[in-house]
Amino acid sequence: MPHTQATATDLMAAYAEAHPRSRAAFERANLALPGGLTHDVRALVPFLPYITRAEGSRKWDLDGHEYIDYAMGHGALILGHAHPAIVDAVRRQVGIGTHYGANHLLEIEWAERIRAMVPGAELVRFTSSGTEATLLALRIARAATGRSKLLKFQGHFHGWHDAVAPGQAPPWDALPQGIPAAVARETIVLPANAAAVEAALDQDPDIAAVIVEPSGASFGTVALSHGFLRDLRRLTTARGAYLIFDEVITGFRWAPGGVQETSGVTADLVTMAKILAGGLPGGAVAGRRDLLEPLGLPGSNRRKIQHPGTFNANPLSASAGIACLDLIRDGRAQAKCADTAAALRRAYNQTLASAGVHGAAYGESSGIHLAFDPQITPGDPASVAKLSVDTLKQQRGLTWSAPLTVAMLMRGVHLFGLGGFVSVAHGDEDVARTADAFDQSVRQLADLFPR
Repeated sequence: MPHTQATATDLMAAYAEAHPRSRAAFERANLALPGGLTHDVRALVPFLPYITRAEGSRKWDLDGHEYIDYAMGHGALILGHAHPAIVDAVRRQVGIGTHYGANHLLEIEWAERIRAMVPGAELVRFTSSGTEATLLALRIARAATGRSKLLKFQGHFHGWHDAVAPGQAPPWDALPQGIPAAVARETIVLPANAAAVEAALDQDPDIAAVIVEPSGASFGTVALSHGFLRDLRRLTTARGAYLIFDEVITGFRWAPGGVQETSGVTADLVTMAKILAGGLPGGAVAGRRDLLEPLGLPGSNRRKIQHPGTFNANPLSASAGIACLDLIRDGRAQAKCADTAAALRRAYNQTLASAGVHGAAYGESSGIHLAFDPQITPGDPASVAKLSVDTLKQQRGLTWSAPLTVAMLMRGVHLFGLGGFVSVAHGDEDVARTADAFDQSVRQLADLFPR
């Protein structure tokens, strides 16, 4: 048996042996849940640990293991787990009502905070998730233009509804399971370059909107070229299509006003979730008054845009969202998180350079990504730009991904995919322990990586 295979096999066996209760829970889950999972991104061979509690930057599993967490609620927890202000707000609200089935003041206060923080947010409509937010934004754009098609970019993720499912992963022209061909024809998937966008808008007058992750695909896994957002703003304005920024992840994380603030480019519509609701379910579409006003028209009005939603702006999510936004509105939380993430990326790259592994840590703001490829100069994030979107979007499926995740878990660190998110709760001790765990894990699995 080759050394690499033996190392990975032994590692997985040791992990399973060290997590007997989580293993039993996963076996039980497989009897009730498809694949034993409730979210695709939690798939890991052999299994992820089952968590029983979390606080700050840490969480603990059924077997008593402690982890420094970089999943951070899939990016929703910029304040860390169980922040006292969030706990107090939710505890207070749950005792007086979780769903009034009527108007309440918290929905106004929540929307007012968004309007104060987010550029161009003249009106706000709440949803229950990021997927619902992008679905609603597309409906608004179609209603306003009378057009039917959506233009999106290779590798960009906008939730799981039918219109945005094409083009999330290579091969880019493959039709995802369960998506009707007739629906997929309404979605145009392009590489992220201005020339391709201009040509498509010129050739097809039925494009209602262009949607983009303004950080680049998968919160910056694949960066955008300099000036691309300004190009999109110029091209959509000139051709009567609407520009949608999907800030479900970047909103309130890159800055209090998201990428719109840092880039100076204002979209027609912006979608938000995750941090928006302080770690509880919640999303929103914000933007131009003229685009959102038809949502509020009487039901008999022919211009009315239908949008129900049982849990839109429910009091529990609103209370958590208000508490969170009040704590991060001045930008200091974002700056602290970005500094911590930069320190981690530097530490990762020092290990990769020292070990001679052709990989690099990179990212923006408080996001962290890892990529491994023979084209990457060991520990040099700039060299990641050599890789194609296909290569970068398939990193999690490569042979070293699961072993590296498991090796880090065995050392008390939970990466999110190949990277993760930093919160204000992460401190110097977390960085030091994570850097040490990464160094040991990379050296343990050195033969697995490109060298």
